[in-house]
Amino acid sequence: MSDFDLDGYFARIGYGGPADASLATLQALHAAHPRAIPFENIDALMGVSVGLDVASLQDKVFRQGRGGYCFEHNLIFMHALDALGFTVSGLAARVLWGQPDDAVTARSHMLLRIELGGRTYIGDVGFGGLTLTAPLLLEPGLEQQTPHETFRLVETGGQFRLQADIGDDWRTLYRFDLSRAYEVDYRVASHFLSTHPSSHFLSTLVAALALPDRRYALRNNRLSTHHARGRSEQREIATAVELA
Repeated sequence: MSDFDLDGYFARIGYGGPADASLATLQALHAAHPRAIPFENIDALMGVSVGLDVASLQDKVFRQGRGGYCFEHNLIFMHALDALGFTVSGLAARVLWGQPDDAVTARSHMLLRIELGGRTYIGDVGFGGLTLTAPLLLEPGLEQQTPHETFRLVETGGQFRLQADIGDDWRTLYRFDLSRAYEVDYRVASHFLSTHPSSHFLSTLVAALALPDRRYALRNNRLSTHHARGRSEQREIATAVELA
């Protein structure tokens, strides 16, 4: 990963803090990334190939000022953490949002495992409208406050479910185990999500951004604003100018 442009990443997310492998740096980067780089699926929606190699990621996200979906976000984040000296590896999850907790879905989401100071954290800067804005300790049952929602991990038989407290109800985002996943695994999943007719990324425009005091989530022409104190607003985007 030596060809990763760490300075370009820092510039893209507006980060000017320490470049060390500390918890404070991890937390700062995890907050800054989803604040600056939007989740979006425009390439898949338009039939454009999604490149996951370092050069493609840097060109799209750093130089074009674009965003991307989970593989693009978390691969960039993994490269950045690795360049800083963190011990980081990839994991794969089964998305359960809107599904029963025991549903068997494909391993179609990427997240990260980070070892730091004798403790294990998970990181995820690419889960759309509920993207984490802080790393979480891999400690089942612990309710962990982030700059936005409160999250927890529930463990059953070596499987972890990530849940968010939404309106006083614990909602499951996805399920994962600690088996390492590699870029080749993500390429297969990304190819399916960006080309298969059953993928919602081919028929639905999705975008999201996590600002310090609110989240924005776009689904086709409906824009939702979720404020940190719980109030939400929705409005329809009527023109292409508004959308831009």
